[in-house]
Amino acid sequence: MKNVGKTDKVIRYILGVVLIVAGISLQVSSGGFWWLALIALVPIITAAISICPAYLPFGISTYKE
Repeated sequence: MKNVGKTDKVIRYILGVVLIVAGISLQVSSGGFWWLALIALVPIITAAISICPAYLPFGISTYKE
């Protein structure tokens, strides 16, 4: 049961990449921001599998067949 559409996927991938880059650059400059890169896995994984668990309880779906 997919609930993540194309536009939603693109936004999630972009957000994931931005968080990874921010986490890596902040880690290098000040240290301790590795967790930001780990958080980036959430939008990337939900985009890859087209399922957002947070949407399920609310019946939200941006997926169009």
